[in-house]
Amino acid sequence: MSNSDLQNRRARQLLVQYPRAAPLAIFLLITAITALSIFAIERGEWQREQAGLSETAQAVGSALERRGNTSSAYLRAGAALFGTVDAVPGPLFRRFISELRLDSDYRGAEGIGWAIALKPRDVSRYEAALSEVTASRRAVHPKPAANAKLVVPVTFLQPDTERNRRAIGFDMYSEPVRREAMDEAIHSVRPTASGKVVLAQEGSKPEPGFLIYMPVFEGGISGRKLRGFVYSPFNAQDFLISAMELETPGDMGVRLYDGAPGKENLLAELAPAQRTGRIVRNQVNIANHPMVLEVESARGAGLSTLSMLTLLFGLLVASLLMVVVRLLTQQAAEDQASLEWLEEQNSIRDTLTRELNHRVKNTLANVLSIVNLTRRRATDIDDFADGLDGRIRALSATHDLLTSSDWSTTPLGAVMQAELAPYARSEASIELEGPHVELAPNDALSLGLAVHELATNAAKYGALSTPEGKVRLTWALEKENLASIEWVESGGPPVPDQRSRGFGTDLIEKIVAHELRHPVRLEFAREGVRCRLLVPVRRPSEFEIRARKRAERRQTGRRRKSPASR
Repeated sequence: MSNSDLQNRRARQLLVQYPRAAPLAIFLLITAITALSIFAIERGEWQREQAGLSETAQAVGSALERRGNTSSAYLRAGAALFGTVDAVPGPLFRRFISELRLDSDYRGAEGIGWAIALKPRDVSRYEAALSEVTASRRAVHPKPAANAKLVVPVTFLQPDTERNRRAIGFDMYSEPVRREAMDEAIHSVRPTASGKVVLAQEGSKPEPGFLIYMPVFEGGISGRKLRGFVYSPFNAQDFLISAMELETPGDMGVRLYDGAPGKENLLAELAPAQRTGRIVRNQVNIANHPMVLEVESARGAGLSTLSMLTLLFGLLVASLLMVVVRLLTQQAAEDQASLEWLEEQNSIRDTLTRELNHRVKNTLANVLSIVNLTRRRATDIDDFADGLDGRIRALSATHDLLTSSDWSTTPLGAVMQAELAPYARSEASIELEGPHVELAPNDALSLGLAVHELATNAAKYGALSTPEGKVRLTWALEKENLASIEWVESGGPPVPDQRSRGFGTDLIEKIVAHELRHPVRLEFAREGVRCRLLVPVRRPSEFEIRARKRAERRQTGRRRKSPASR
């Protein structure tokens, strides 16, 4: 046998020994490969998505910075103009705004304003002048503290709307966040954005915003005497929406923070289609003030289309291969069962031949014994022929029962009925009673002979020879492996005290007792013959050929496996 044949045989044996392991292993292997493929696909998708998020974050950040730079450019122009004049009257400021030609589009800002820088002692004079200009009583608010060094109230704010008028007179230097931005603008002499504040014109709505300040010095940027600030207030949400006009983030989410990301620092937000937690952060610089931009992916936690196709294809392939391997396993098991069945049939054929020889010899031995005993007791040839014929027929009747049961177990009651059927004159003449008991073939043959002899004797001399006679035949299980049978005759002629010993007595007490391996108690009472027999009740595995062969194979298999188990 070649190595390939040995390998194929070992593979078939493994399939037969572990019929479920191979299909399951194939399914798990393909599933694992599919999972790794999906992991690789999803990782690539996330990398591509992260690159897209980073690109979007850079584009949005650039748009925000451009909006801030545009507003800063207007503020620089205003600072250059107002630094060259002695004062900034209302007509000059409005003319400046008009020349910018913004046409109500302030690039996301609430407008452009002018805030004069005052000493606290000049506040009263400023309020009087402001009231004349606005034709209404205007006061600086909040009222400057006694130790205040500088007061920067809002003087003009364009466009002139009801919303913006709320901010007129507000001292921006009194608020710490605005003051910090103005001080930084003075120091750097460049447009500077504040941190997160609520604009004065917001009123009762706490919407966050910020401002960009550009200091105005007397004599221009080279001067060092502060005249005031040109500034732009921004509603943060409007500013973000205005910047998004330059970019299209799609379903992504965009958030702008003043400092570290957190709810308390959130300036504005465009919510994503769904929150996923997959974010990219970039730092942006708006008018000399660092802010954090956060872009969130709108793609959910579900698998991508390619991953779903890979998953479905992998599960389909795994299922198909599992079915194929299962079919191969079943085929291997069927082939193995066929081989075992053929081996069993060969073994049974050999055993059956030996068993047949044994049973034929036993039957012939019984026939020879019957012939010899019949010859000794016969008075003439007719008596010999009649006795031999009846006993051979008894054997034949029991053989018919055994043949119909394929020489397996035979019901005890069936043996009784077959042997007593020729002698039953009516249903009342013979009474049979007992549980269902199965007998081995040899035991059934011996019992059949005994019942035949008892019935023949009863028909000639006993209870079955008269119309009033009756035979009661009962049986019961004494033990799990032993049945007792009682033969009782009544109503027949009295049994004589002096009688000759016949062949039936010898057959029952010698041959039947020997075959059944239990003594027979035979009593010739005056009122009728009584007989008690004990018949062994054996399990089929003790006498059936196939059962014995299977037991032998199991025993052999255990012996083969025992060294490996040890």
